[in-house]
Amino acid sequence: MSLGKRLSVSSIRSESPLAFAAAPNADAEEWTKAWSQTLARELIDCPVVSVDADTTVEEACELLLSKDILCLTVTRNSSESSIELFDFSDVNAFLTLAATQHRFTPEDLLGNPRIHQIVTAAKAGRVPVHIVSNLSEKNPLETLPHDATVISLLSVFARGPHRALIRAPPPSSDYLGFVSDRSLLSWFTSRANQTASLHAFLTNSLSSLNLPSLYLYTSVVAASAAQSVLDAMKLMSDEGVSSVAVVEEENGALLSAVSVRDIGRVVIPSQSKQILSTPLKQFVSLIKAPDGLTDGIDKSPIYSVLPSSTLLYTMQKLIATNAHRVFVTDEPQTHSPMLSPSPSAGLCGIVSVVDILSLFARIANITDIDPSRMQRHRRASSASSHSSSSAPGGRSPDQHQGFPRSRSSSRTGYSRLSPRNSLRNSVSSLDTFQWAERVPKA
Repeated sequence: MSLGKRLSVSSIRSESPLAFAAAPNADAEEWTKAWSQTLARELIDCPVVSVDADTTVEEACELLLSKDILCLTVTRNSSESSIELFDFSDVNAFLTLAATQHRFTPEDLLGNPRIHQIVTAAKAGRVPVHIVSNLSEKNPLETLPHDATVISLLSVFARGPHRALIRAPPPSSDYLGFVSDRSLLSWFTSRANQTASLHAFLTNSLSSLNLPSLYLYTSVVAASAAQSVLDAMKLMSDEGVSSVAVVEEENGALLSAVSVRDIGRVVIPSQSKQILSTPLKQFVSLIKAPDGLTDGIDKSPIYSVLPSSTLLYTMQKLIATNAHRVFVTDEPQTHSPMLSPSPSAGLCGIVSVVDILSLFARIANITDIDPSRMQRHRRASSASSHSSSSAPGGRSPDQHQGFPRSRSSSRTGYSRLSPRNSLRNSVSSLDTFQWAERVPKA
């Protein structure tokens, strides 16, 4: 497909939410009725594990790992307004702050009270988790009543949050547990096996649906396989995403992906202070290693799909890889929609869990659908917090040291494909942070 055609398709999508493979009205009404009769609490996939606000960040991280959960609730007292959330995105944001806090001037700290509070607590030798909760700005507290339905979940997830906390029936003030966006995606996938018309709709190709980042190369956040773990962490923090593509330095081909969950599960337990200077290509092998230990089979998750891949296949891919997004690669000359893309194909866009759930939200006629709202806010916040602390004479975002472009990369510069600055030679003054020994110093 030519560049002009891709731009044309993208522009059409932005004007008409369901201009392509829209669901038949009668079928959509039937689906929506079933969704409104399914209770959200039936999809709970994570228990409520609470910690006191004064628990240290390190203790909270160890609890995430030992309980094998994705999120903690942080409580100051019994009131709902005092509950906050803490997950691996916040861990990544905190470690990134540890690696870059030397760049902040006294004036910067005075202008950012929260960062000032964290740095001050670190210097005192103890960082309570409550001042780091939602540091990533990816964890707004979204609560739903005990009788909330799948429609209620779609209303939440279509705005960008990744989880909702379900209340217990009154008069109890307790919570039943969390429902994640991936749990809801899995539910829709299982529904396809029970509803023929829904299954037929899900067999539409991605290119026929309103998925906003399908052909937007600028939506791809990626790092070169030669860059460090710390580079990837900084990139995720700056761009407000939970994972980045890892691409080959020579040709820009997709190698794998690294997520904040990987950072939490590999970086935190590591006893080597060199872990954050590890090249991403080597880090990817560390992530994959445990898979082969269970049955002796080397597993290499494929985090990519094609524009011609079906929506159902893409949903299954997201569930199988336990990822929030998969990367869209250029169509090969010979392919099948059910086959995995060639590893040498160039990246051209992404499809996320939120994108797909937003599609279902439109079918249900839910208003206020804006899957990129939270991400835009996080990026704006990151840009604001870093602008004043950038080194004088630093390169602009368009002056990155990048890697060779893929076939798709003529559509954009390197601003989304490499970090603003390499961190390998700029990490210093970290002794006041609890995990300082794990961060490489210049």
